[in-house]
Amino acid sequence: MRLRELLYKVNIIKICGNNDVEVLDINFDSRKIKQGGLFVAIKGENVDSHNYIQDTILKGARVIVAEILPNILDENITYVQVKNSKQALGFIASSFYKHPSEKIKLIGVTGTNGKTTIVTLLYQLFSLLKVKVGMLSTIENKIEDTVIPSTHTTPDALQINYLLHKMVKAGCEYCFMEVSSHSVSQQRISGLHFTAGIFSNITKDHLDYHKTFDQYIEAKKMFFDFLSEDAFAMINLDDKNASKMIEHTQAKCFSYSLKSASDYKCKILENQFDGMLLNINNLDIWVKLIGRFNAYNILALYATAIELGFSEHDLLTALSMLDTVKGRFECVQFSGVKAIVDYAHTEDALKNVLMTINDIRKQKESLITVLGCGGDRDKQKRPLMSAIACKLSDQVIITSDNPRSEDPESIIQDMLNGLDLQQKKKVLTITDRRQAIRAACKLAKSHDIILVAGKGHEKYQEIKGVKIPFDDLKELEYTFNLNTQ
Repeated sequence: MRLRELLYKVNIIKICGNNDVEVLDINFDSRKIKQGGLFVAIKGENVDSHNYIQDTILKGARVIVAEILPNILDENITYVQVKNSKQALGFIASSFYKHPSEKIKLIGVTGTNGKTTIVTLLYQLFSLLKVKVGMLSTIENKIEDTVIPSTHTTPDALQINYLLHKMVKAGCEYCFMEVSSHSVSQQRISGLHFTAGIFSNITKDHLDYHKTFDQYIEAKKMFFDFLSEDAFAMINLDDKNASKMIEHTQAKCFSYSLKSASDYKCKILENQFDGMLLNINNLDIWVKLIGRFNAYNILALYATAIELGFSEHDLLTALSMLDTVKGRFECVQFSGVKAIVDYAHTEDALKNVLMTINDIRKQKESLITVLGCGGDRDKQKRPLMSAIACKLSDQVIITSDNPRSEDPESIIQDMLNGLDLQQKKKVLTITDRRQAIRAACKLAKSHDIILVAGKGHEKYQEIKGVKIPFDDLKELEYTFNLNTQ
């Protein structure tokens, strides 16, 4: 593709060289540049790839896009100086892959909790409705039934457009995509056209990156500011920051709620470990998912699908067939003990899961919670999470959860600092996560409930830069099988 075509909508300061040159490939990673390629130099959190411009030229780059041009310019290279390299990459990637987001209905989902569940359930729902769909999520990316491993909640702009292009070629009509606050701040969604945006909720998270809660809210809000007037926004009106999310959006706005007066309303009529009976806009439906937070998720699905033109009858039938998402309140039973694996890694998510269990369980069963907090992440939530666990559980085992570069013992101490003497009486500290899960299984009696929180779908423990295979669900299965032998 010709360079001048790739620069459509890019905020250009100046061009030095031939803007009609043929571009064979684009990349922002200097190690992956190809002969005849275009290199976008980006200032990252830890690395400034402007320092590697000359290396990419030696590897065959023909075009350099950068915020700051080198002092000495190669007469055989075209240089494009732009105001914002991250934003430029999005527009260039979109043009290179022939604007795929304009050829598919792209639905973005943002919020602190519920993004993965809503996206995965939308994928399930539309598949049940016999619609060809794709998905970009924390757990995995999918093009119909083809799975592409996921490395980030939201991929980089180049990968997003490549995957959307593949979806368009496969005949997909819709793509459901998680939109993280990081991706908005880093302009990874630049150049994309969204048909709709869904807001689930917002609570304190990622303050290691955004520094303040207001900055975190602003990052989420920017996604809705980004929506065009032909898109629509679907907002959880029960969240106290809902109105802020849409105060500057051009999109048409709709709302859903369990408490407030909204366009789409839901009541929980029954809540059990094998499902819920819901009333959605005066229509009753039984679903296999559990808990108030899933009532919100189901309602978001229903409301979005209605606005996309699907019939109530078809939707209610398909919604009743939806299965639990991997690692999201995934419930299994061993020898009379109910074990639940959930990704809850924020104070609010943990509270929601524990309250759901407490709403359903009878007083005779004990609730044993196993949890840790991730290293190199927001430290403020550590004492808050342990306090919530102690308040809503009978026994708590504090352990490791992806300590990364931090000392696991130090993380555990941060969690213990949030507890008073009475709460500490409920707590065991076992640094080894495998041993912590085994201890919970030994403590549990018939009819008791174990919650293993924090990792959910993850299949590893990240320690000192190394990802070691680890699966909470498999650890539970192995331990219970061992105990019954």
